[in-house]
Amino acid sequence: MRVVGGRLKGRTLQGPKSDGIRPTSDKLRETLFNILAHSYGDPVRDARVIDLFAGTGAFGLEAISRGAEFCLFVDDGAQARALIRENVEALGLGGLTRIFRRDARRLGEAPPSAPYTLAFLDPPYDRGLTEPALTSLAGGRWLAPDALVIVEEAAAAIFQPGPGFNLLERRDYGETEVIFLRYSSGERS
Repeated sequence: MRVVGGRLKGRTLQGPKSDGIRPTSDKLRETLFNILAHSYGDPVRDARVIDLFAGTGAFGLEAISRGAEFCLFVDDGAQARALIRENVEALGLGGLTRIFRRDARRLGEAPPSAPYTLAFLDPPYDRGLTEPALTSLAGGRWLAPDALVIVEEAAAAIFQPGPGFNLLERRDYGETEVIFLRYSSGERS
């Protein structure tokens, strides 16, 4: 695994030593960030990013490499948090990141800092975790109005965004589907 773009391009990321964490491939991550840059007006630059089910931290680290202002990594797994911490330290990004030990489905109220403008959700596939995590993000006021939310889920999963999230597009990559959503503070169009 490596950072695929930005100022840290080519830097190695530590990957999991077990099957408990399923990192997104470098190729899919590069494709996703290219889509963001070319189809969504580069929402990464100066973004406040929240990376739920962060695993290795690859999404958030990629965002920081590409100009994001800050990333909060959220994962309740000890192995994942250790990997994220190792990757953050190796890249010297401690001042631009924070790691929360929390269940993404039960985030609670957001701290008083500025809300997040870009969210990545990459939960374990086929476990029904995406919808409750989105509900938790919205209910706890973690997201800024018009925040962009990117979900990676199994292509076979039946996923529908809940209230407050407008579906922008879905892209199929074999067994994986990437879903782009816009947070609309509870309104649906």
